[in-house]
Amino acid sequence: MIESRKVIMDARNINLSFGALPVLTNISIEIREKEILAIIGPNGAGKTSLLNVLSGFYRAQTGEIFYNGKEITSLPTYKRPYLGISRTFQNIELYEGLTSVENLMAGRHSVMTHGILSGAFYFGRARRMEIAHRKAVEDIIDFLEMESIRDTTAAFLTYGQRKKVDLGRALACNPKLLLLDEPMAGMNQDEKEDITRFILDINTVWEIPIVLVEHDMGVVMDISDRVIVINFGVKIAEGTPEETKKNPKVIEAYLGSADIYKSSRL
Repeated sequence: MIESRKVIMDARNINLSFGALPVLTNISIEIREKEILAIIGPNGAGKTSLLNVLSGFYRAQTGEIFYNGKEITSLPTYKRPYLGISRTFQNIELYEGLTSVENLMAGRHSVMTHGILSGAFYFGRARRMEIAHRKAVEDIIDFLEMESIRDTTAAFLTYGQRKKVDLGRALACNPKLLLLDEPMAGMNQDEKEDITRFILDINTVWEIPIVLVEHDMGVVMDISDRVIVINFGVKIAEGTPEETKKNPKVIEAYLGSADIYKSSRL
């Protein structure tokens, strides 16, 4: 049972506003070990803003966030990857002048622990760690089937390939929790099927809990353990995919009226 699994992250009563505009209102969510938790809602509902709060890119005006029982509400963004919190971005943020391999190596920064001296002269522990980091990156390249683009500069990758590199970089820091912001947006059907397969393998084989913001309801309902629905910054539903797609509030949020439920993709 999902409900019996350990809570990895607990966000309580999150309120976020930009000036006088409320973005998130009194939202509380729990993320549990080994689960795929989908966050869905219409455009502009506040889904990405919620991910930004969880990953530290936004600071909520009120509310608390706990990670493995430790409060991290005020923890700076750059420190969260060191705890194992990793994410991808809706608007892909790659190093344009670096190759795919180099972008993945950059994602290893939070697990690079050798000292300045050994790193400068490349000996001892620094050398051993460099070999280990490169092995980890090669494993990700194999896992994500990126061999054909490993040495391609990011600026010359297709949109779907860039999305894959973004996912690979998020995996490169050995995440204990993975936040995915629309990882399939703009992809064709074959690319979506590949990313879906990778997400399932990350979750089941690597046992990494995943928070997934995604608009493809077919994918969400197929692979998620739980679904949270946000509308106008307010959580209106939470439950299994089967429970969620039958919820009248969810149907109304997406379609404007529960009376036309049968025509919904939900």
